[in-house]
Amino acid sequence: MDEAKRAAYRSTAQTVIKNLQRRNMEGYYCETAEEAVQLVCDMIPAGDSITWGGSVTFTETGMRAALEAGDWRMLDRSTATTPEEQREMWRDRASADWFFMSANALTVGGELVNIDGNSDRLSLLLHGPEHVVVLVGMNKLVADVDAGFKRTRTTTCPLNAARLHTNTPCEVAGACSECHSERCMCCQMVVTRHSRHAGRIKVVLIGENLGY
Repeated sequence: MDEAKRAAYRSTAQTVIKNLQRRNMEGYYCETAEEAVQLVCDMIPAGDSITWGGSVTFTETGMRAALEAGDWRMLDRSTATTPEEQREMWRDRASADWFFMSANALTVGGELVNIDGNSDRLSLLLHGPEHVVVLVGMNKLVADVDAGFKRTRTTTCPLNAARLHTNTPCEVAGACSECHSERCMCCQMVVTRHSRHAGRIKVVLIGENLGY
């Protein structure tokens, strides 16, 4: 990345961080994914429980690999195979010490914009785990909430649909059609404009193109 882009990212990130603070959320900026992984790992006490929602960024940054290699208790929903195990896993995840996710978009004003289908990810953002870490590449920064939803429907959903093989219009045609299909990815549309609990949500901006 050239120096002009790095400088622009730093300046913009500081503006976003100030706006996040106004909304009772913590903001951080790291120029690289490697720096972000180190920053976050240093926050987490040994032995704490960790879980995560569906997130390409969580894997791309190396965050998941670093956490799995550390001294933490990982709660991986994919390991629960029976209905009983899934219910028990949900209870454990809802009370986890740390929950990791990305955002579909983040406004310059500090609002998190997300669309979800099954809503596992958003339910844990909204309530449950003591700490929520949101990893966001600077490519997901948008001007406002409307731009955030537009980005999600025109970029995020088609890419995720192709990855997950949802057979929704956004996979088949590559564009949103306001569908009500069986595997609709836009069941919940959520804007997080403020956190009642100071510092619970920690947004880590990363100066790279990450995720969808």
